[in-house]
Amino acid sequence: MKTLTFDMYSDPGHGWLKVKRDLLTKLGINTQISSYSYQRHENVYLEEDCDMSTFIDAMKEIGVTVKYREKLTDKSSKIRSYNRYTNSTIS
Repeated sequence: MKTLTFDMYSDPGHGWLKVKRDLLTKLGINTQISSYSYQRHENVYLEEDCDMSTFIDAMKEIGVTVKYREKLTDKSSKIRSYNRYTNSTIS
């Protein structure tokens, strides 16, 4: 089984997994991601409670294990200032 590593950003209140938008499209889950996730340019920051699980499950289906590097802050993450995810808008 192949393994890919992604950055996981966390602040005291929440966490997000950073993935490329085109990977969500290739996996066919881009329409399943909620507006609780954020986007900036070609990156999507999947919220940890639901959207991240959707992504990990889709990766497992194609034989890829997801690992992540933790990026922690004790302040509110700047990710919270990014635009909410939508399937049609790149911001």
